Amino acid sequence: MGAGTMNMIRRIIRNEAGDLDDLPGWTILALTALTLLGLIVYAGRGGAAANTVQAAAYAAARDASISRTVEDAVPHAQAAAAAALGSNVTCINLDVQIGGNGLSTGIGQTGTVTATIACTIATADISFPGMPGSITITKTASSPVDPYRER
Repeated sequence: MGAGTMNMIRRIIRNEAGDLDDLPGWTILALTALTLLGLIVYAGRGGAAANTVQAAAYAAARDASISRTVEDAVPHAQAAAAAALGSNVTCINLDVQIGGNGLSTGIGQTGTVTATIACTIATADISFPGMPGSITITKTASSPVDPYRER
């Protein structure tokens, strides 16, 4: 650090009032820009994660809908969700729920299978004071079951 910077730091430390008048204008602008950039990154990460979790919900619902039994549908949906998330989103906690009446209907009857995915992602590496260190994204998707497929 240069002598001018050290003098400015000493002057700020000595001033107990902590007035912003002691800070150069570019410092205030830089802090504001960094905060705004951090918020944009935070929102962008959340939006990208939400899109990926929605795609995983569609994949889970589709794989569950082609399962023959409800017992087979859950592990198929979990595997499809994990594959769809891949390395794009790392979930601290991944919860996959299967619902709907599609696998319990008789042949010739229509039905759907619904997959709900709740993925908790860590945001502690980019969080600011007052923002959570993790967020939970929950998405739901449905897929029809072939009414003429044997169950």
